[in-house]
Amino acid sequence: MCAPLLLRVQRYNIFLTLQALLGIFLYLRIMFVATIGFFDGVHCGHRYLISRVKAEAARVGLRSMVVTMDRHPKKVVDTDYVPQLLTTTEERIALLQGTGVDRVEVMHFDRKMSMMSARDFMRLVLHDRYDVSTLIMGYDHRFGHGGGTREDYIRWGEECGIRVVMAPQLTGTYASSSVIRRMLQAGDVCDAARLLGHPYMLTGTVENGHKIGRTLGFPTANLHISQEKLIPANGVYAVETTIGRGIMNIGRRPTLDNGSDLSIEVHILDYAGDLYGQTIQLQFLGHIREEKKFASLEELKEHIRQDIDAALKIFAATDKDM
Repeated sequence: MCAPLLLRVQRYNIFLTLQALLGIFLYLRIMFVATIGFFDGVHCGHRYLISRVKAEAARVGLRSMVVTMDRHPKKVVDTDYVPQLLTTTEERIALLQGTGVDRVEVMHFDRKMSMMSARDFMRLVLHDRYDVSTLIMGYDHRFGHGGGTREDYIRWGEECGIRVVMAPQLTGTYASSSVIRRMLQAGDVCDAARLLGHPYMLTGTVENGHKIGRTLGFPTANLHISQEKLIPANGVYAVETTIGRGIMNIGRRPTLDNGSDLSIEVHILDYAGDLYGQTIQLQFLGHIREEKKFASLEELKEHIRQDIDAALKIFAATDKDM
């Protein structure tokens, strides 16, 4: 066999091998039923949508996936925007993983992606990168630069091999991140928890404070919280922390003439250890009272004792409901 013919035969064999490998890859490719969104708070509405994803994945024998972003989309187009988030990225990922979905994919969202049309996004990102074969969309959700109609998303999906399913609206309780934010800004942590499906949480690092609480007999851990995280209304709350239960004060400590600086401090019951530098996560179990100025430190101490008594009642009620 002459050399040129032998070379052509070898190239043809390589071509056939590559075709066979591609066929095997496509056969073994794991496809997903997915949904996409920012999912701030991972509230009841989000959980309902994810439950539809899991149910559809089980029905068709595929795996389930949630695709979310590593930052708030508005922050990409407006660098000065400071969102008031219900969940940090870490909290959001943990809550999404807790829904029992097979995979949580955190997508890097930048300006280039913000300018991508929904049609291109579905083909290049959802189908080609994340192997999505069925996309479950919320009844009012839109994505991609310029958005589109319900019919548009279905048609664009058909073009690239994605079946688009519009989930019906959740009946009964209406849950939205904006409604929950307003509740928290009013100090209504219990109703916020009802819409979230879990207590509202904060995660912060313990930093140096004025150590006034220690002199009063109620040592507190002063927390540094991300400026992008929503802080509930000023006041006193019953909280559950990763260290133990306690009471939290959010405000400007008017009795101590703290000025305009906002303090976020927690007194953990029956705990006397050093927490400086540690990261603490806490959950709001109930609102005790609004912040107020007292006539003396003795009056403040007495009200702190009353706050602890009120917190113990909230803890008892919480335990009873569990």
